[in-house]
Amino acid sequence: MSISPLARSAWIAVAFTISIAKAIADPLPSWNDTDAKDRIIDFIDMVTATESTKFVPTGDRIAVFDNDGTLWAEQPAYFQLLFAIDQLGEMAAEDPSILSTDALKAAAEGDMKALMAGGKEALLEVIKITHSGMSVNEFQADVTTWIATAKHPTTGLGFNQMTYQPMLELLRYLRDKGFTTYIVSGGGVYFMRAFTEVAYGIPNRQVIGSLGKTSYQMRNGIPTIMRDEGVAFIDDKEGKPVNIEQIIGQRPIFAAGNSDGDFAMLEWISAGTGPSLGMLVHHTDETREFAYDRNSHIGRLEKGLDEGPEMGWLIVDMEKDWARIYTGKR
Repeated sequence: MSISPLARSAWIAVAFTISIAKAIADPLPSWNDTDAKDRIIDFIDMVTATESTKFVPTGDRIAVFDNDGTLWAEQPAYFQLLFAIDQLGEMAAEDPSILSTDALKAAAEGDMKALMAGGKEALLEVIKITHSGMSVNEFQADVTTWIATAKHPTTGLGFNQMTYQPMLELLRYLRDKGFTTYIVSGGGVYFMRAFTEVAYGIPNRQVIGSLGKTSYQMRNGIPTIMRDEGVAFIDDKEGKPVNIEQIIGQRPIFAAGNSDGDFAMLEWISAGTGPSLGMLVHHTDETREFAYDRNSHIGRLEKGLDEGPEMGWLIVDMEKDWARIYTGKR
């Protein structure tokens, strides 16, 4: 039976309207229709529906997110370290004498293997020389420029294109449902605050991270916050719930991470008396991103895989659960 042009046009219009309605109704379009997506939506519906026995008032809807490996990529090294290495190269080009140790020489040459072999002390040497001796504003201006211009060594994407589209949708969905979203990361707080509002819609006052030492000084008659040498607080592992309590002042009901460095944060929110959801992003997609977990030197995930499911945490399989990875490409 043939279909008249008018009927065909009407059918196309109806189909188009239905597809648009579905797109509008789907708060997480870059998530595949798997159990992970259903659990997230069900939890948010449960705590925001006024008729629900698990309803949570708006003021108590706090969600916290790790950054590296959770909101954007973290391989082959944390992006803050890649920034520091680039900065060190620029500084050494002007004054080669600053490369006074093997660690600094390795970093300036881009020898990641040699740098990593030096352990935490080697990394701190690079951070020390590239993150101190300047004002907070000067440092953040350098970060802003780097984020906008530097390219990732393996993907060729700008670092600002390597945020995870599914997580941006989740952040937006939570805020649309009355949640306040925070970043709680091991990354440096002044590094993250240079881009988090633009990248994630999270303002500076809602960014919690590791702190270097700072001081108040007068520079050319202007009151200035300076970045000094040394570490004041590492916001990782058990430090995360401690910082959340100190800065936010209440236990979140949603927490997302990707490594065992986030275990204590998820464990703490799960110990609350009301409803909660802990979520771990499992990097399983070596084709579109990177595949790593138990044996990785970056973002190691072992304890969370073993114990997380028993604690009711959602383990998100990037390959299976995400239709799209980066904001910069599918």
